[in-house]
Amino acid sequence: MKDKRPLILVTNDDGIFASGIRTLVEEIMPYGRVIVVAPDKPQSAMGHAITIHNFLRLSKVELMDGVEAWSCTGTPVDCVKLAIYKLLGGSKPDLLVSGINHGANISINVLYSGTMSAAVEGAMEGIPSIGFSLMDHAVDADFSQVRPIIRSVTENTLKHGMSQGICLNVNIPRNTGVALKGLRVCRQARANWEDEFETRLDPGNKEYYWMRGEFRSEDHGEDTDVWAVRNGFASMVPVQFDMTAHHTIADLNTWDHAIG
Repeated sequence: MKDKRPLILVTNDDGIFASGIRTLVEEIMPYGRVIVVAPDKPQSAMGHAITIHNFLRLSKVELMDGVEAWSCTGTPVDCVKLAIYKLLGGSKPDLLVSGINHGANISINVLYSGTMSAAVEGAMEGIPSIGFSLMDHAVDADFSQVRPIIRSVTENTLKHGMSQGICLNVNIPRNTGVALKGLRVCRQARANWEDEFETRLDPGNKEYYWMRGEFRSEDHGEDTDVWAVRNGFASMVPVQFDMTAHHTIADLNTWDHAIG
């Protein structure tokens, strides 16, 4: 008998054996049939990179009982593409979830994030997609307060659907022993990284550089993801892959282009 439950694709950028993806699968399993395709090693900050100068491999792995799981030698976006066009034969899952990322993907981080790029790739394929991130880099991070957020956002997405070309970026503060105040729908804060490159010497006495940086937000709005997570809320930002600055088109059309 054909399984009529929703098909849910799970991926991440921390790797197939990261604790975050196991927690995500545990919470997602009651909502449908789950297939996991995730990188075979950490792929953080890969953005929307795809592999075009090397081959890709898929290997079946034992992750959890009752869950079909594959590791991929490529990036998070490679994982989504291979899942759809190789493992599923071009069929689209009913839902894509990515995470749970170790570390925040608030504000400008969404552009660097492999976790969120996988969700954006899902949106590009017309799949309702969600990226979940916990603001805790620890290997033994406590995901307990992420679990009800996953359930709530998943249930609402399956019930209400999602607009075409949109995915959701959900960030949850680190567990400090104080209960979350709730979940807020936000806009992406205007912020940036102030980068610094530390000069070091390798064993051969040759210089190399180690990138460091400090996250800075000068956006003081109380409707942003940065404000939400800093004030005890989980944040949810609708993200789109259409990067057109629509508000500037009229002004740009006033320019005089004397060409030819």
